[in-house]
Amino acid sequence: MPKVSVILPTWNRADWLEQSIQSVLGQSFLDFELIVVDDASDDATAKILESYSGKLRSITFAKNMGVSAARNIAISNCNSEWVAFLDSDDFWHPDKLEKQIAQTAIRAEYPIHFTDEIWIRNGIRVNPKKKHQKREGWIFKPSLELCLMSPSTVLMRLELFEVHGMFDENLPICEDYDLWLRLTARHPVALLNEKLMTRHGGHADQLSRSEWAIDRYRVQSIIKILNTEKISPENRSAAIAVLRKKCEILINGLRKRGKLKEVEKYEKLINKY
Repeated sequence: MPKVSVILPTWNRADWLEQSIQSVLGQSFLDFELIVVDDASDDATAKILESYSGKLRSITFAKNMGVSAARNIAISNCNSEWVAFLDSDDFWHPDKLEKQIAQTAIRAEYPIHFTDEIWIRNGIRVNPKKKHQKREGWIFKPSLELCLMSPSTVLMRLELFEVHGMFDENLPICEDYDLWLRLTARHPVALLNEKLMTRHGGHADQLSRSEWAIDRYRVQSIIKILNTEKISPENRSAAIAVLRKKCEILINGLRKRGKLKEVEKYEKLINKY
């Protein structure tokens, strides 16, 4: 049984995929398995995966199911202590896993670990804004505003999925935001404040660019956690405040688009909460 299962979902990213795979296979920490899930790509992905036969496990979907389904099928096929994620347009630095596994021993009380990262947008390195500043400990409240943990930096105990569920396959985007809320409402997280992953953004196939008004999905996640999770009164109040704020932003945008039925939907949510 490997110590870590590394899950790498991909869809039509042949131009990026080899760099991502190599960044895992080149890790200084060796007690891991790599599971690549091909979400029905129709580019050169299959040929690339074939060239790595024997070095990784691959799962191929017959039709495109989305990133959540891809991650979930890999999670279901894991038998390790820890799970790590890597998106196919990102890559790890060579000592990423080694340093994180060392932290799991030093800070054994934390079931979730993540790191800082380098941001590359349209080929240019950019500095994250203040609102993206990494935090650790009980980060549920700051995580309500936006996703603070990049999936490609996260290392977490496999057993957490049994307790809190997997990625929500009904969400086309913000599936990581949704899971992190469920987890951080109940568990503290440990930050290894080193840039151990490089993240690419700005390219046309980036999932977050495929949908307008991504706060629609964050609102869904906040409602879900209010209705299904046992959270403290303090966290509940914080969640409602952010829910109302995001609904107001959506209402303003929808009014400009003339989508009055959707305006009514978010106004009802504000009145309800």
